[in-house]
Amino acid sequence: MKQIPNLFTLLNLVFGFMAIIVILQNGITMVNGSAGQYMVDMPEKIWLASLFIAIAAVVDFFDGFIARLLKASSAMGKQLDSLADVVSFGVAPGLILYQFLRLSFAADENGLDTSLIWLLPSVLIPCAAAYRLARFNIDESQSYGFKGVPVPAVGLVVASMPLIYWNTNSETVINILSNRWVLYAIILVLSYLMVSTLPIMALKFKDYSVQSNIPKLIILAIAIISAIALKWAAMPVIFLAYIIVSLALKNRKE
Repeated sequence: MKQIPNLFTLLNLVFGFMAIIVILQNGITMVNGSAGQYMVDMPEKIWLASLFIAIAAVVDFFDGFIARLLKASSAMGKQLDSLADVVSFGVAPGLILYQFLRLSFAADENGLDTSLIWLLPSVLIPCAAAYRLARFNIDESQSYGFKGVPVPAVGLVVASMPLIYWNTNSETVINILSNRWVLYAIILVLSYLMVSTLPIMALKFKDYSVQSNIPKLIILAIAIISAIALKWAAMPVIFLAYIIVSLALKNRKE
């Protein structure tokens, strides 16, 4: 029974690994467009990576719940959880950004031969994730609050990018997500948020009273409204709301 939570944690890693496989199978190609022009194309199958990362997040949420339910929490489980999170919410999202950077350069002349140096900033995401998780493992004060944005939250917001890209009719959105400077900014901001010591609330319930869970209920309401109104583009909005509400809650306490 004590190994059941660890099996769930390993399932998290399995889905992260599957996401990586899908991402690496999608090469960027040049296809014939209208009027004899060439267009850059990345096969849409990369959206499966977003699905696998989302499933990994669900499994990651429930492994801790199952460990507490079975009273099977352990130091090994904590370490294993972090190792799985590095793969699912660090390495896999980093590779998604790597592919988006390749996509941004592919539109240039000889863009598919772009030097690796221009693509390497994507490695900041898994590096920041590993640092954030290592710090979390040795800090006993982060039970009901975090220092820095949790790695799964960053992983999910990056995982939403392929879904937004291939399900939007807005040329503006497509241009933003294929702009290398925007991508570099996203990488830097998300990496900073992970390694920072910003006070971010944990989405755990100490009790089930409405009064003590108002911030979480606000985020839930924003998530539902955003999902209905924005569909796949809701994730970045929810992510920003999570950070803003967390910081507002900290300031209110002070």
